[in-house]
Amino acid sequence: MPRIFLPIENSHETIHITGEKAHYIATVLRCRAGDSLTVFNGRGASYKTVIVSITKKKVVSEVVSITKSETEPPLDLALIQGLLKGDKMDLVIQKTTELGINRIIPVVTERSQVRSTGKTARWRKIAEDASRQCGRANVPLINDPLVLKDLFSLNHQSVLPEEVSSLIFWEDGGIRLQDSLDNIGRTNRPFAVAVGPEGGFREDEVRMAEAHGFTAVSLGSRILRAETAAITAVAIMQFSLGDLG
Repeated sequence: MPRIFLPIENSHETIHITGEKAHYIATVLRCRAGDSLTVFNGRGASYKTVIVSITKKKVVSEVVSITKSETEPPLDLALIQGLLKGDKMDLVIQKTTELGINRIIPVVTERSQVRSTGKTARWRKIAEDASRQCGRANVPLINDPLVLKDLFSLNHQSVLPEEVSSLIFWEDGGIRLQDSLDNIGRTNRPFAVAVGPEGGFREDEVRMAEAHGFTAVSLGSRILRAETAAITAVAIMQFSLGDLG
């Protein structure tokens, strides 16, 4: 059944879809009146609907039933990602969304080759499309980029939950990720994992993170590309503490 994302409040009767999404339903999905359409609101609710009328500019769909998502992992996981150049950031956002990430916080670090970007809206669209494709009813929150040290300032403390277990991946040190997870054990607390850009984190950045409660961890003896490390870290976290596998 075709699925689209629409950030709507609770709707029990009809859903009116206009603009780009109406055009997408009519011309790309090639839906017709009488076809079924699932609308998910990005906050856990999915609406099974039947299209009543459709044009390229407006689609009216009647709600048949409302369900809560069963595709969301139990692990509340945030990714703090050093900005990556080219389309690597797109890849990380797409794949970690599929893996069940809840929030992505892009950060500028000392070794970031990208110092500023206007791609936040693009990244949010990538997360939306990835959620639709993989059957999620939630869309990860993509924060506006910030400087790494500002993540720990009073003005940005609300970016992460207060009671969060935080890990920072560092190829030059740290304990094995699995050892860290074994020490922590099963927990209902949210997690945050920080992955550096090309070149990784500098030691002073790792020490700053440790001073704010982060644990330095390693993915092993091989040095992974930044995008590989991010996707691998999220996959391991979901396998160990979430619902993957």
